[in-house]
Amino acid sequence: MYLLNDIILLCGTGIYFTIRLKFVQIVKFKDGWNRTFGGLSLKGKAADKEGMSSFQSLATAIAAQVGTGNLAGAATALIAGGPGAIFWMWMSAFFGMATIFVEASLGQKYKTTTEDGHVIGGPAYYIQAAYKGTLGKIISVIFAILIILALGIMGNMVQSNSISSAFSNSFPVNTKIIGVILSGFIFLGGVKRIASFTEKIVPIMAISYLLGAIILIMLNITKVPHAFYMIFVSAFNPEAIIGGSLGIGIQQAMRFGIARGLFSNEAGMGSTPHAHAIAKVDYPCEQGVVAMMGVFFTFIVLTLTALVILTSGILEDQIYHLSSPSLIPETLKGIGLAQKAFEMKFGHIGVIFIALCLLFFAFSTIIAWYFFGEQNIKYLFGQKAAKIYALVVVVFIFIGSTLKVDLVWALADCFNGLMVIPNLLGILALSPLVSSLAKDYKKFKKEKNNQNK
Repeated sequence: MYLLNDIILLCGTGIYFTIRLKFVQIVKFKDGWNRTFGGLSLKGKAADKEGMSSFQSLATAIAAQVGTGNLAGAATALIAGGPGAIFWMWMSAFFGMATIFVEASLGQKYKTTTEDGHVIGGPAYYIQAAYKGTLGKIISVIFAILIILALGIMGNMVQSNSISSAFSNSFPVNTKIIGVILSGFIFLGGVKRIASFTEKIVPIMAISYLLGAIILIMLNITKVPHAFYMIFVSAFNPEAIIGGSLGIGIQQAMRFGIARGLFSNEAGMGSTPHAHAIAKVDYPCEQGVVAMMGVFFTFIVLTLTALVILTSGILEDQIYHLSSPSLIPETLKGIGLAQKAFEMKFGHIGVIFIALCLLFFAFSTIIAWYFFGEQNIKYLFGQKAAKIYALVVVVFIFIGSTLKVDLVWALADCFNGLMVIPNLLGILALSPLVSSLAKDYKKFKKEKNNQNK
């Protein structure tokens, strides 16, 4: 039932802020686009203890958002919830843009500086501002513990699991060997290395995957209308598309669509505010509108992934006619489904291509999620505990690479659902302040434009 509660909370919060902020995701879309890509450069100033550039913060956030959720996540949603799950992933993204605007703006508003001069921020800090005294401290501590477990440990198990699955499908190599290689990367670079890596690798990995997906969709262009038909009809009447053999109904479509949407765009989870909080901007909402572009980008990636799979015909030929989910081959669960879709047109090269794309997607997510967890380790225990946390993460990255897909995703869904609650409690309590910030943002922009003339 926790997933149903999360659906109500996430969608309800997104709808609430969409209305309260007068459809900020539409009204401020152009502003967010211009701020994100207007002066884009891969040779920006290096991050330092005072924070990152606005784009570096977005790149770090996207590194977390565009991981396995948009490839393996879309694939598992299609299997567990049918094509209609993609519609609910879209809804999650649309309303999530308003939610993440709020999260990023509040992250900026309540960021602080540590004793050694480093800028730090995130939900733990704005939750304490929302609920004064002991209550605020308790809720913020609960959130910090949950995000460490949800992302740093369980979430990174999903990432390593998807990488190991993709490579074992591509090459004759044991998943344990892949796990050892992945866990061998030690996270010692801090904010500077994270920003430098994500700022450069995120655009490259994204463009590579987008081009590959677009080419494949163009090769199956005549099947695209039917793919959209399946998505919209199955969202409200799954049996009309796939029958009742796998037991997929509207509730399943919504459940897995929202759950995978959450894992895909992370709006409402309280993860990406850690990156947006340390952006160097002049006004909180400047990073809020930039943060919306991260969710929009995940919308593009997951849509292309879904179209690649749906236009390949693999679901109808090999999945939806089965009488039970237990009959679905392990190689077609998760990322294997996307690899199979590429293989049908490009042969084994397509399988390798997805494995390489996922390596960059998932590894950048591991780095970002490690960073988010580390921020909360420092909040709870101080700087000295960071190295112990790094060792724990390394161990679980290895463990995740050896487990079955279903178990890893179930663990991730559970802890993601739990960490949503304290974060949403925080942003909802601060909604009057957010409204005030959004209104004053118009005045701020006008004054800034006058100064620049």
